[in-house]
Amino acid sequence: MFAVPALPALPVPAARTATVESWTRFTGRLRLSGPGGDVVGVQVERCAAGRLRDAYPAGARDLEVRIDGGCPDGDARAVLLRSLVDAVGAADPHCRRVVHAVEEGDHDGLAAAVRAGFRHVVDVDLGQQQQLSLLVAEPDWVTATDMDLEHVPGS
Repeated sequence: MFAVPALPALPVPAARTATVESWTRFTGRLRLSGPGGDVVGVQVERCAAGRLRDAYPAGARDLEVRIDGGCPDGDARAVLLRSLVDAVGAADPHCRRVVHAVEEGDHDGLAAAVRAGFRHVVDVDLGQQQQLSLLVAEPDWVTATDMDLEHVPGS
């Protein structure tokens, strides 16, 4: 077993104000208010300590973002997801994966996540009739590859 680092404080996405509803070592719940009066619930959780810990080989710093109540549709959802990925990158530069789960068959949620820079990686079954598609957004340093296959990194 590996040590799971504490959840960092996230900077508030642009043009929104945040109210912290709860914050523990591995999970947090925010209420984000926009300039138009819209209110969106956001939950963040370390994957290795949360509901996804057994769903895939979660890294210690992987972080799941969920949009709860007041979930915006379409482009607004994509913008919110992108701003959350940027906030995670600023708060935890060593985070390898930001994970967003959509319910099986939620084509609009899947499309919004893809527009926000996420890519589909796996479908999982969490039990209790909950099937999810997991999407990830990864920083460039994770996805960059050295095409010199004759070179061993670090040698």
